[in-house]
Amino acid sequence: MQEKLKAFERLLIIMDELREKCPWDKKQTIESLRHLTIEETYELADAILDKDMVNIKKELGDVLLHIVFYARIASETNDFNIADVINSLCEKLIHRHPHIYGDVVVENEQQVKENWEKLKLKEGNKSVLSGVPSSLPALVKASRIQEKARAVGFDWDNKSQVWEKVEEEMAEFKHEVDTNASKEKMEGEFGDVLFSLINYARFMEINPEDALEKTNKKFIKRFQYLESEAAKSGKQLSDMTLAEMDIHWNKAKTL
Repeated sequence: MQEKLKAFERLLIIMDELREKCPWDKKQTIESLRHLTIEETYELADAILDKDMVNIKKELGDVLLHIVFYARIASETNDFNIADVINSLCEKLIHRHPHIYGDVVVENEQQVKENWEKLKLKEGNKSVLSGVPSSLPALVKASRIQEKARAVGFDWDNKSQVWEKVEEEMAEFKHEVDTNASKEKMEGEFGDVLFSLINYARFMEINPEDALEKTNKKFIKRFQYLESEAAKSGKQLSDMTLAEMDIHWNKAKTL
């Protein structure tokens, strides 16, 4: 524990020195760091998907730096400091885990989640869904909305019901397409298809964001192989027929 405290103290000292002496660090504001923090978070997410422990450690450090940086900036205006951030977090964790720090009894993870949402409502949240950030990417947001709804009992009984909903939404989307409906109607039904598929993924314990990103990475790898093979034969992809590209694409699928 002492080693960890010393490491954290060292980081705080370095942050103070950078804020006071480095021209770039001195110029930063909470607003100017925002887009960089988002970027660092995505880099951490990439490292996690790649199971790259070396980069996970590195990116965790970058995220931690941003947390310390925000707290240092806020301390200059006496709004809060890093101790306030940590103590506030500790109090919240204790309050929201009465099955650990109180006399509440839970039998499983789902009951923990249900208690968590009930406590948040008691704390003043007007809606269970108010804790879902509006700026989240739509796919992630849909997952969080469904998880929070489930935590208060608003959910399907089993996965077969959810799959029936998927099929129903797909049929409605196909109907709009077949009848040449307006783009707005097709878009609405397509959104319903995605939402229902995300719901089904939840029942199958599949993270849809992770699943789609892994497919993205797989496509990129295969497409870049296709480009590489085309270049070896002195061709651009635009010069090749679809049949020629399929040969390389099928080879890429075996790698």
